[in-house]
Amino acid sequence: MLLQLFLTFFKIGFISFGGGYAMMPVIQHEVDKYGWLSPEDFNEIIALAGTGPGPIATNSATLIGLHTAGVPGAIAATFGIVLPSLLLIIALAAFLYKWHQNKWFKSSFYGLKPVVTGLIVFAAIHFGLAGWGELKLPVSFQQLATLLITIGAFVGIIKYKMHPFVIIVGAGIMGIVFFQ
Repeated sequence: MLLQLFLTFFKIGFISFGGGYAMMPVIQHEVDKYGWLSPEDFNEIIALAGTGPGPIATNSATLIGLHTAGVPGAIAATFGIVLPSLLLIIALAAFLYKWHQNKWFKSSFYGLKPVVTGLIVFAAIHFGLAGWGELKLPVSFQQLATLLITIGAFVGIIKYKMHPFVIIVGAGIMGIVFFQ
């Protein structure tokens, strides 16, 4: 069972790209194939994995392994899903180490920084406004509260140099206050 968990999640970690949620159908297919969980248990594990810190795919593998074979199963499934990424990172680091002093290589990374920044800002705006629908005046209380939390987080990080953990906890508390 432990070897089967390890090999299954190693295969998933090796062939899956696109982030944790993109891996969920592959994980579900494998779980169904081996009969490890009922559909209801699988949905509960995915919901629980999504609420915990860290990648949902890794959390899912850990919880599925735990459910099927206890702590050794959790270790085998977790190690299986992260090992392909670890091996890829080691290989990539070895390659990059050979090229990191190359002038063209360094310049290309300086050119990529603003693109990555732009993509992150776009994602933040896109997902931040996704639940708003069409903005109509007057602005709803929920929209105003969301905007105030966002501005407060930005000011707390930029002006007051607050730790991101404090910002996250504070935003969660404000969410409870405003949206309860």
